[in-house]
Amino acid sequence: MLDFIRIACAVPPVKVGDVKKNAADICAYIEKADLQKADIVLFPELALTGFSCGDLFFQDALHNAVKEGLKQIVDCSAKHPEITAVVGTPVRLGTKLYNCGAVIRHGSLEYLVPKTHIPGNEKRWFSSGENLDEYIPADNLGVAPCEDCWSIPIDPRILIELGDGAVAGIEICEDLMAPLSPSIQLATKGAEIILNLSASNELAGKRTYRKERIKAQSAACNCVYAYCSAGNTESTSDLVYSGHSLIAENGAVLAENEFPIATDYMLFQDCDLGKIRSDRRRSQYFETPYCAPCNQPLRSDGTLYPLRKLPFVPSSKADRNERCKEIFNIQVAGLKQRLATINTSAVLGISGGLDSTLALLVAVEAMRQLDRPLTDVYGVTMPCFGTSDRTYNNSWELMRKLGISAKEISIKKAVTQHFEDIGHDINVHNATYENAQARERTQILMDYASVVGGIVVGTGDLSELALGWCTYNGDHMSMYGVNGSIPKTLIRWIIEAVAETPDFAPAKDVLMDILDTPISPELLPPDAQGKIAQKTEDLVGPYALHDFFLYYALRYGFTPTKIYALACRAFAGDYDAGTIKKWLKSFYRRFFTQQFKRNCQPDGVTVGTVTLGPRGGWQMPSDASARVWLDEAESL
Repeated sequence: MLDFIRIACAVPPVKVGDVKKNAADICAYIEKADLQKADIVLFPELALTGFSCGDLFFQDALHNAVKEGLKQIVDCSAKHPEITAVVGTPVRLGTKLYNCGAVIRHGSLEYLVPKTHIPGNEKRWFSSGENLDEYIPADNLGVAPCEDCWSIPIDPRILIELGDGAVAGIEICEDLMAPLSPSIQLATKGAEIILNLSASNELAGKRTYRKERIKAQSAACNCVYAYCSAGNTESTSDLVYSGHSLIAENGAVLAENEFPIATDYMLFQDCDLGKIRSDRRRSQYFETPYCAPCNQPLRSDGTLYPLRKLPFVPSSKADRNERCKEIFNIQVAGLKQRLATINTSAVLGISGGLDSTLALLVAVEAMRQLDRPLTDVYGVTMPCFGTSDRTYNNSWELMRKLGISAKEISIKKAVTQHFEDIGHDINVHNATYENAQARERTQILMDYASVVGGIVVGTGDLSELALGWCTYNGDHMSMYGVNGSIPKTLIRWIIEAVAETPDFAPAKDVLMDILDTPISPELLPPDAQGKIAQKTEDLVGPYALHDFFLYYALRYGFTPTKIYALACRAFAGDYDAGTIKKWLKSFYRRFFTQQFKRNCQPDGVTVGTVTLGPRGGWQMPSDASARVWLDEAESL
């Protein structure tokens, strides 16, 4: 089960008071929404009559027409049993009139949800349903009683199960603006989807305010929030109605109608209830509701859901630069505090690769903010068998342009001697050959830090920690890690953003060349032309895929089946299904077997919601079995 739900917001060209015409339009939109496999179709407030009827709401003729219109819509729903329609209608109960959302499906009017917060101008016609908890005989509304619905509940607190366990609640227009809105109460009782039937008039600046309010409400309620407002065919005697529709999910707007003043259109959007449920499982605020079971499955396959190949990286350049600078500032603040607390300098191994470059930029900025000389940052380049001319030269050029203390310590002799000591053939390029170099570099950094009175600043990133792509007690170890919660796919963008700032402008050229250098640990000899022969992604797989898997596995706890389905969509045209499956299995295998490295990793600053730090970030036994995940991945 992929946990997607498809919602349609339908804004028909209402004709005020012409219930027969409006009911026909509503039925036509139900049919269109059903053809697009929507699970819910939401209509505006009082869409059956028109919101701007005024004192016509007191007319018996109008309410007789409402009964006929509801019957027409109920009969239509019987022909489209896989969709739930939520229609705005006035409802009489005794001597009072209520502004309701009618839940119609399977040829039945199942629920009526009255508006709770009635603004002053509407109190002329409508009463608040705040304290209602009653039933209306079905035949009083013109719908024939059926075996299961001889009466219809009318209650603002109703929770509606939509299939596959999805639960919705309804509020109407101004209900959203109340200090303690019904949506807050509905969400805490278990509603994952809030449906708002609205008739919001347009004023200068109101569209932006409305959008921000809905974004905020979807975040506060940790829910999907669908908002559908009456269009501009309502009466314009005094006001213009916007026809504004939008669908938000946990603080992000997924879909919004294009034109500021609109009518006669439908907005479709898939929403991911899996994300909502994952976040709620980590919270103590939301209850598990009890509501009438619905065995009808949801139909959405998620194809309308916005999906990025690089979930850690914002899509637009402006957002990306802002995010990258924010992360860089967090890194700097963490290292700055550590250096200030113990009054020490920073020692880093500089390889000419992405990770050590970012760590160096962080150290330089931290030292600058401490008003200490940049020579208190010590960069050490340690060439060995696999070092290429390009990375060697970039290491030196970067250190020189940043104005730090730079030192070269070749490790070839030390590693060669070590191979003799342990009886390893230097011509056998296996894990021993590679790990010995990584451990020698770490030993040098640790000992050199003692010489200069500093701490070793770690350079390893989140993606490497997830895959265990680090040598235990080698580059795995440091005294403070600044990159430990930053994925590989984001690091290059942070470097690019920092390179554009005035303080680092002198080093921009070399930083750009480092960004163009293939990712490699450079532990195997270069090729005959002296170029990098060992490329990390050839060995462990594309970081774009692994970061995608990591994001959805850790952030939301999605199953291999769902992650695979999402990856096949996101990377269509880049990787075939077999390649994605191959690296997905590799990801789970490596992730489980390498937990022992993460359980003893150094202190390091956390910059996002996905982190593998053992002290509150990610807790997992080192000997946990991957069998459940691998079996599911293998079955794909």
